[in-house]
Amino acid sequence: MSEHKIKVKNVSKVLGGRNVLINISVEFYSGKIYGFIGRNGSGKSVFLKCLCGFMEVSEGQIFEDEKVLKKDIEYLNDCGFLIETPGFLMNESGWKNLQYLASVNSCIGKKEIYQAIQQVGLEPTEKKHVGKYSLGMRQRLGIAQAIMEDPGILILDEPMNGLDNNGVEMIRELLLELKKKGKMILIASHYKEDIHLLCDDVYEFEGGHMRKVTNI
Repeated sequence: MSEHKIKVKNVSKVLGGRNVLINISVEFYSGKIYGFIGRNGSGKSVFLKCLCGFMEVSEGQIFEDEKVLKKDIEYLNDCGFLIETPGFLMNESGWKNLQYLASVNSCIGKKEIYQAIQQVGLEPTEKKHVGKYSLGMRQRLGIAQAIMEDPGILILDEPMNGLDNNGVEMIRELLLELKKKGKMILIASHYKEDIHLLCDDVYEFEGGHMRKVTNI
């Protein structure tokens, strides 16, 4: 697997006249899990959206390896993501949804889709429409969508949202296994236990500023 480095250099973001991110500089590397904590509105979700390329920064630059985001590349390459509520076709099964999404890049087949669905604890042959899924099932499907193309980078905003205890344990084990395979994983979470058990480095957002923390 290719190793990746993400470099964030003096990044700020203004939204509606408010400084949501203020002069953030940090580097992330493959083989580690990074955690982001902070109250709602503190800037962590906006930061992840900027990393993915869904939002453009107001100042500064983001690099994936040596490529500049929004200049050399539009979005992060080799990246799977789960940001906010996953958007799916409500009148189709989970399998059909992932098959449709996989057709965009056409780099995986039925085997990889099947495996991703199993890895998050869903049944690949389930015919139930996503509109009838529980919140936890949709969240599992969103994680399956993020991992199915075997990306080197995963960016997950509140991945445990809506999961029961068994689901939380399963996803924790999955993320630790993916870390062992050398993936770079970035997680924003309100759950201190997830951050404590999973993350190598933790950053806290407050008032648009980001600082590294050692005690969770």
